[in-house]
Amino acid sequence: MILLFLACLEPRSGNRTTAERIRSHIESAGHTCELRHAHDFESSSDVANLLSQNPQFEGALAIHLFKAGRLLLDIQVPFGIIFGGTDINEDVKVETRRVVMEKVLHKARFAVAFTDKLKKEAELYLHSQSSKIFVQPQGIETQATEDFSWSEFLRRSDVSGVHVQRLRVFLLICGLRRVKDPLYLVEHFSEWHSENPQNVLVIIGPKIDPVLTDEVEAVVKRTAGVFLARERSRPELHAAMKRCFAVVNSSVSEGMSAAILEAMDLGLPVVARDIPGNSAVVQHEVTGLLYSSPKEFVHQSQRLLSDHELRARLIRNGKVYVVKHHSLKQERETYLRLMDTLH
Repeated sequence: MILLFLACLEPRSGNRTTAERIRSHIESAGHTCELRHAHDFESSSDVANLLSQNPQFEGALAIHLFKAGRLLLDIQVPFGIIFGGTDINEDVKVETRRVVMEKVLHKARFAVAFTDKLKKEAELYLHSQSSKIFVQPQGIETQATEDFSWSEFLRRSDVSGVHVQRLRVFLLICGLRRVKDPLYLVEHFSEWHSENPQNVLVIIGPKIDPVLTDEVEAVVKRTAGVFLARERSRPELHAAMKRCFAVVNSSVSEGMSAAILEAMDLGLPVVARDIPGNSAVVQHEVTGLLYSSPKEFVHQSQRLLSDHELRARLIRNGKVYVVKHHSLKQERETYLRLMDTLH
């Protein structure tokens, strides 16, 4: 079977990683999956024209009901949809978008939600049949590069000092876009750093929103204890994560944060903002710590520093959780089973 697969494919973004992983699952069964950036198309008629000119396409798949799913409304081949997270958490609040997404979901053969909560929200706001939506958590695989210099990573991120190797690095992994809220913790973290200079915050991720990127760069330049690292390949990022004290999430909205799950897989504690997408995978004080304000973030992080048993327990439980619930094998089986419904 030959499929067209639409997703937002900003370099090294979570969406791209997810799309490439799902494509590899589909192609492992002998299908052909052509992955295209949703931004390459202006309207659903563009995609319909592409498919009419290329009759070899027998089906389609898209990540994100609005950004990519709306482009499939005029096609004549069956398709499936994968919820992105912001579509169900944010876009449903805009009525014009909600109406479009309801049409997409109605026309789709199947839909995939990363969590039970996303499935329930979609049923509620988009009036979908429960039987059409399947819950499949993201599959996780980490691979840290062997050839990685931590001191070089810190130096290139402008982190310096005599005792640089003793620093406790909190790593905020996010694409620089509004929904990730990269500046949410900066002020309070800097105040904490001034009291305890060993604690530093390093923000790392692709520069997606140019306006926000300029803002982040300007704020970081004038803020003590907060640094901006250039984006890295996934193996390099995983190697950097292994040297950090904790991984941080400050997003306003998440479908399912791969960075959180990868941190758990690599044996790192997670301190995540208490939003639905995060609380679906981080159980407070069991697999990670949740916070609802910058002040509470500092409080939870201080607990991680002082309570060694808590830190060890979170690391242990996080690893068990990922192995049990985020298996690549299970993810592959689910998508291959769903591909059969497109025939």
